[in-house]
Amino acid sequence: MQIETVPVKLNAADVYIDIHCHQTGTKRSLEMINIATQDFDVAAAQNGFFSLGLHPWDLHRQDTETALSKIIAASHDPKLLAIGECGLDKAIDAPLAVQTLAFLAQINIAHQLGKPLIIHCVRAFNELIQLKKSSQNSKAAWIIHGFNGKQALAEQLLKHGFYLSFGAALLAPGSYAGAALCGTPLDRVFLETDAANVSIDAIYAAAAKMLGLDNVSLQQHIMSNFKRVFLND
Repeated sequence: MQIETVPVKLNAADVYIDIHCHQTGTKRSLEMINIATQDFDVAAAQNGFFSLGLHPWDLHRQDTETALSKIIAASHDPKLLAIGECGLDKAIDAPLAVQTLAFLAQINIAHQLGKPLIIHCVRAFNELIQLKKSSQNSKAAWIIHGFNGKQALAEQLLKHGFYLSFGAALLAPGSYAGAALCGTPLDRVFLETDAANVSIDAIYAAAAKMLGLDNVSLQQHIMSNFKRVFLND
């Protein structure tokens, strides 16, 4: 498979990058819409840039081989910028072994395409890190979406090469997300809205305040990360 790039010109001064969302945001935002494989045919035609993956919550709703074939079939689409969300979740009924097989298949697809992975992980970070360690030759960037863990966990993930994406938890008093964000190197940070009823502008404003940056500087850092990780620039 060939690594694909997207010929898009972006101005960091007026664009907010939202790498994981389920809704339409502001005109100034560049969104990565998350699309589940069972919704791909409809959603991909309606939205701009997107990620596509088999979420562990959906393993009972769709045959894994069918889902993977949809992802592979979409690999030629220049608007497909990432694989996911996918990952591991110990809070659901699906056996971890079954989840792991589906996740490994998507890791392999991301590696072949040279595209990042958008990762959902609940109570399975030890297993996730072990998979990352065994996939050291992977060309894919591994991004934990919606990170809201303690700073010690963030440091452990960063040590193993993960990127962290922060969302609405930054707006919640007492959440761990703020401390984790402040301890994360700016070249490993992304921001997102996910399914929250909040604007990406508000998340950028909260993150900038915590980091002691102005909005424009933060936009420039996230833009640089986006171009490097998602556009191979």
